[in-house]
Amino acid sequence: MQKFIKKIVSYLWPFTKEVSSKINGTLEVTWMNGKKVLDSQNANYSYGSLQKLLTYGLTKIEIPTTSEILLLGLGGGSIIHSLRNKFNHQGKITAIEIDEVVIKIAKDEFNITHNHNLEINCEDAFSYIGQCKKQFEIIIIDIFIDNQVPKQFYQNTFWKNLIPLVKVDGYVVFNAGINVIENSAIKHLKSLVKPDIDFIQYNQVQGTNTLLIGKKYSNILPNDTVESLSF
Repeated sequence: MQKFIKKIVSYLWPFTKEVSSKINGTLEVTWMNGKKVLDSQNANYSYGSLQKLLTYGLTKIEIPTTSEILLLGLGGGSIIHSLRNKFNHQGKITAIEIDEVVIKIAKDEFNITHNHNLEINCEDAFSYIGQCKKQFEIIIIDIFIDNQVPKQFYQNTFWKNLIPLVKVDGYVVFNAGINVIENSAIKHLKSLVKPDIDFIQYNQVQGTNTLLIGKKYSNILPNDTVESLSF
């Protein structure tokens, strides 16, 4: 009943609960216009613009129903919701999230819980990739501290360890940052992963974000592509 009341009242004015995190600072769970979203101080973490831009990115790849997916960065779990409901994905998802507070929010506020086809690990994604031996059809990278992607996720070591985890003909979807169209780290990254993965760059998704979407090739290197988008 309390949830229903908050949902109705949210059409008149937002209802926000603040949660403190040592890693992410102050997080806000807000009911607004009948929907609940998770935000940091300067960015949407789940169920708002972030869900829209990642969902857009997923429309650019093939998502087999039973494919195994690795999600680096859980947030409130909105992309899991999209995968299950919009793309009819029924395979296993392994989610890696460093912040136990975020995992608790995902569970308590958005009903994202560990089950037979969703494994949630509280672990640093950089370390996880360095020791993981399993391969995935799709790897989604959505790692932000507030509105910044930590620098190590652009670096050689991370991608050297990640590329072998992507199956041939599998995909990588990387939410690469906000207002970073000409970012030198992204340019370096795109050259670094060739010829294994060739990224298509989508700029200004949801007006701000850059998405890199790549397919892992065995021996074919397509032409580099950049596409600018406004929504």
